[in-house]
Amino acid sequence: MTNQRPAPIADELLATVPASPDAYPQKLDLVRDAVLLVRFDATSYRAASFLDDRILSATTQGGWVPLSAIADAARRVAPRRPLHFIFHTGHVGSTLISRLLDETGGVLSLREPLPLRTLAEAHDGLGRYDSLISEASFDATMAAFMSLWSRGYDSTRSIVVKATSSAGRIASAILARNDASRALYLNLRAEPYLATLLAGQNSPIDLRGHGQERIRRLSSRLAAPPSALPTMSTGEMAAMSWLAETWAQRDAIERCTEKVMPLDFDAFLADVPASMARIVGHLGIDADDRYLSEVGRSAVLTRYSKAPEFTYTPAVRAEVLRDSRRDNREEIRKGMQWLERLAGSEPSVRAVIDGD
Repeated sequence: MTNQRPAPIADELLATVPASPDAYPQKLDLVRDAVLLVRFDATSYRAASFLDDRILSATTQGGWVPLSAIADAARRVAPRRPLHFIFHTGHVGSTLISRLLDETGGVLSLREPLPLRTLAEAHDGLGRYDSLISEASFDATMAAFMSLWSRGYDSTRSIVVKATSSAGRIASAILARNDASRALYLNLRAEPYLATLLAGQNSPIDLRGHGQERIRRLSSRLAAPPSALPTMSTGEMAAMSWLAETWAQRDAIERCTEKVMPLDFDAFLADVPASMARIVGHLGIDADDRYLSEVGRSAVLTRYSKAPEFTYTPAVRAEVLRDSRRDNREEIRKGMQWLERLAGSEPSVRAVIDGD
């Protein structure tokens, strides 16, 4: 437990936690057993593409409070709205769909809350001698955040948490803790996924940043260790990332079949109105005929969802992919060959690639 006395602003925010999402638990520190509460509002939630440290600034009001105090406040949350999730394999339209759900008027979207990433990392170590927390503590902390994420405003009918891509590895653990929760799980086939990732200027940094965690997960599933991370090209790391995250998607679908709706992003773009009808139906979100008839013409589809100040349409995306397939042809080839070699010696990999 932290022995530091919470700052006055933290005490003020803590008092409002059970009733209002304006007191937002932005960060979870399992070393200090503390949570950073910050002042937020409905407009800020709608604007935020990420609820990580990018929402913090010199003018942010907040402070650290003991995790035990947050857990106590979470038990008093009322009313609790239906809580659903968007899981994804990365760069497959999850933010776009989250923003389209905003337009129903009854959804409060939480895009990539940082504590969910912390909980996924903690889940990896459960049962090991070096784990920071016990399984019972993990369950209690997860239950507390599920309650906190279920808070809403007067107009809120449901909450949809858009997870980070790496949090998909605990999708089934999350869904098992709430019988009413449902999830969308977005993906792409291997080749368009590689073309998408390799189109990004920061792809090598992103792939290396997630590489250690992903290759550890992948290694635990294989009969023989895969290629060592330092020997892998950018295209091979992209292929490894696709395999690790697609396997996580497959696990979630197998373990929570009725709760998880898989969706290929290319299929989504081919018929946005029909896809959104399926999504809101699966999540039990109220969406009237007018919404469904107009969603295919939404301005959201003309902007880059993670940075709406930039224009980005399905046609622009198609052009980006064409350019990537030309400019990154060799790395895409290396990545696809890496997958095929692994599938040749690992039947379970072949099953993931073929979607069996």
